[in-house]
Amino acid sequence: MPGPSQEAVADPRPLTGEPLSLDLLNTRWIDQGTRFDLLESVDGLAVWLRSSGLAERVTPTREALDALRGVRETLWTLVEGDGDSGEARAALNRTLGHGWLRRSLGPDGPESAVETDPPSHLPAWLAAADYLRLLEEAPARIRRCANPGCVLHFYDVSKNGNRRWCSMAGCGNRAKASRHYQRRKEPRPGSGS
Repeated sequence: MPGPSQEAVADPRPLTGEPLSLDLLNTRWIDQGTRFDLLESVDGLAVWLRSSGLAERVTPTREALDALRGVRETLWTLVEGDGDSGEARAALNRTLGHGWLRRSLGPDGPESAVETDPPSHLPAWLAAADYLRLLEEAPARIRRCANPGCVLHFYDVSKNGNRRWCSMAGCGNRAKASRHYQRRKEPRPGSGS
């Protein structure tokens, strides 16, 4: 389990709280032209596990980190590039092959538990399974921020399905400010400029 120093580290990402598969994609981000990757180290994995609610279920290890980084690359290919990539589908299916849903009857009724072999593959399996869930629900609502300089993804849960930005406070406001600046910079008709 994470030590005291790891628990003190806050999640530095600009966008958290998305469905697990997209939250995993958002472990890479760009801030003022600098690229960041939360999963560069096992310590970063510990931060992500805590942020995603998995810290009690998974020990941050190199094996868990490697499995998670692998499925993140696969998800990136499927979401960003080629959703029809047979290679990426095969890689996602290999990740899913490491786990299963165990059903049982408990004292309060039916229960389900995910098991993976090895146990360190649980976060990767959960992210892959979550991606399938999003595809079943509404694949068109899996989106990348409309800011070309942003690499963050979100699942659009807005009523009209017209969300464009990872956040209005960040990319949305920058886009508004840029449009406002461009309008003020353009010469007005009849001004002689």
